[in-house]
Order: sequence, then C-alpha cells, then structure tokens
Amino acid sequence: MKLITKALIGLGLLSVAGCAAMGSRSALIDTPIARDYPPLGQFVTLEDGRQVHAFVTGEGPDLVLIHGASGNVRDFTFSFVEQVRDRYRVIVFDRPGLGYTDRANDRVTGAFNSAAETPYEQAAMLAEAAEKLGAARPIVLGHSYGGAVAMAWGLEHDPAALVVVSGATIPWSGGLGAQYEVLGSSVGGAIVPILARPFATRSRIETVAEEIFKPQPIPEGYLDYVGTALTLETGAIRANARQVNNLHEAVSEMAPRYSSVRVPVEIVHGAEDTVVPVHVHAEPLASLLPAGNLTLLDEIGHMPHHWAPEAVSDAIDRAAARAGLR
Repeated sequence: MKLITKALIGLGLLSVAGCAAMGSRSALIDTPIARDYPPLGQFVTLEDGRQVHAFVTGEGPDLVLIHGASGNVRDFTFSFVEQVRDRYRVIVFDRPGLGYTDRANDRVTGAFNSAAETPYEQAAMLAEAAEKLGAARPIVLGHSYGGAVAMAWGLEHDPAALVVVSGATIPWSGGLGAQYEVLGSSVGGAIVPILARPFATRSRIETVAEEIFKPQPIPEGYLDYVGTALTLETGAIRANARQVNNLHEAVSEMAPRYSSVRVPVEIVHGAEDTVVPVHVHAEPLASLLPAGNLTLLDEIGHMPHHWAPEAVSDAIDRAAARAGLR
C-alpha cells in the first residue's frame, strides 16, 4: 500500500477551493466547479433525504460501477462505459462524500470529524440507490477502494455477481504513513487541504496521476475530463482521506467473512500494479472465495479499465453468464 498512500497523499495535498462546511454535496451545483464539471447523471433521493449521483445508460442486465479513491463517475464515463452499454444497463455512482453524492450519515460529517463511512455503509447507501433505480440484484463492479465496497455489497446485500478490479480488499502490513494520518485526522483534514491550495499545480497533479497509471501513461484528455477541481474539492479530499485512513480496520473485519460470499466473483488485477499489489490483495482474495476466479493481466498496472478494457468487460460477461443473466 505504499504507493497508494503516496499517490493519495499527493491528491490530498493538492486540494483546491471548495465548500468546507457543506452539508449536501449537491450544493456544489451552485459553485464554479459545477460550471466546469457538472453532474453527468441524475440524483436519487434516499429514504433519509440524502442524495446519490448516478449516471445511467444502456440496456440489459443491471451493472453497477463503483470508482476508487479520489474518484467520481467520470473515471468510468471517460471511456469504459462504451465497452458495456450495448449489452448492460450501466449505473455509475459517485461514492459517498465524493463527486456529487452526499456523505452516508451524520456520524461522518463535519470538517473536524475524523470518522468515515465504512465500506458497509457505502454499500448500503448505493444498494438503496440502485434499488430505487430498479436494479434489485445487479452485477456490482468495484475498482481499487471500490473493490472493498463491492465486497461489502456481497456480504450484506444480494447482488447477482461481483467483479473486483484492482481491489483493495485484504488487510496489509505496515501503516499509511505520517502524512496520510495527518490528512485523515480531525485537525489535519480540516486545515491542510486549505493551506495546500497554492501547491495545486498542473505538473504536481500529473506526477501523482502518472504514479497511479504506471507502467501505462495517463490517457490523453483524461485529467481534463475527470475534473481535478471536482476530484480535489476540499470536502471530497476530507472524505477520501478519512475513508482510506479507516480502510485497513474495515477490511480486517471483512476478510474473515469472505468465505460466506457464494455469488460468482470475477477478480481482475494487473500484474504490474504497485498501488494495490496483486500478491497482497487479489491472490489472497481469490483463495478465500468459494466462487472466486482471478484473471491476472500481464504488463498492466492499477487501471485495467483504461488500458485493458476488453479484459474487464470479458470478466463482466463471465460474471453475468455464471449468474445466469446471459
């Protein structure tokens, strides 16, 4: 986890102006950020009044896509949805606290609050949104941090199948480092993103993104499309830092339960992934799952859905077939 720590610290320290005390993420619509990077989809209002931003396209069996740390729906809509929208009804969510989706509950709100949504809480919020969109038993795909949310969905809800892409799902040895602990803390998370604003240069952002994509390059036009201003908005930085800061504890509790997941699980991981190493996460996960199948991609790093999209879409098709949806 050393590189994911470095990369996410970098993203956190590159925070730009945002709404520090914002209660609803949809309030971003009234800011300059939304003028440049508006919501791409619709807002789903949950029973407690919280809103989830969802991009929906295509026809066929329901497929939910869950992005990783520091991300939003634009990571998948950049190009990957074009691989699957012809045969699936694709639902791409902003995770809680990121993009335009609200935080999951009042327990985690507040600039000085170091608490964060667990993968269970995130899965519950997104599962409710999916059901309101008519997707009662979707195939659920999670990338990176989203892989933990997908596994929580499998543990607590009833998906048709799971696809885990470069997923951070297993407890790892070592810590996240002093800088990340500061950013995920109550005082550090409240203050550091604002103080770091002058350092949010294009070259610094590119350096961090290069670390995440390597050994592949950043796709042309990706950074402009995904919206660094939206990704690095202050509230999103705080939510992301605190979620990742609490991830080790969460997957430590989740991992002993993975053997209870009986639905088909397709695991896709790049052999050259140094952000979430395959030997730490994908291989142990596959060994714990009764219906797990691991596909290892030679020469591919942490972002297979950008650089090996056919392999990822093939895994979705296998999951659908194994679940009896095709």
